[in-house]
Amino acid sequence: MLRLARDGVSARQIGRTLGAARSTIQDNLRRAAGAGLHWPLPSELTDAALEQLLFSLAGTKAGQRWRVEPDWAALACELKRPGVNLMVLWEKYRDIHPEGYGYSRYVAAWLM
Repeated sequence: MLRLARDGVSARQIGRTLGAARSTIQDNLRRAAGAGLHWPLPSELTDAALEQLLFSLAGTKAGQRWRVEPDWAALACELKRPGVNLMVLWEKYRDIHPEGYGYSRYVAAWLM
């Protein structure tokens, strides 16, 4: 992506070439510029270091969540009880943590 951008290829064409959305390419190019990255990348830069430079959130510690995580093990036990489903458990979770995950993210996290 960085090589193509350096060669003057548009974000739309880079997206077509890489099979990614134009907005994703634009976002990644902005991240690279913000991190001071340009093509060619230094040979000593590992994939993990590159990912950290591009996708770490400023001001948050690695591994720290933005929202309070549910107790997934307890939820697994609760789901075995009759009449209990993810919607019921999510509603209890949001009663306790009003700023917690929305329902769709809660379910997606459960399915991972």
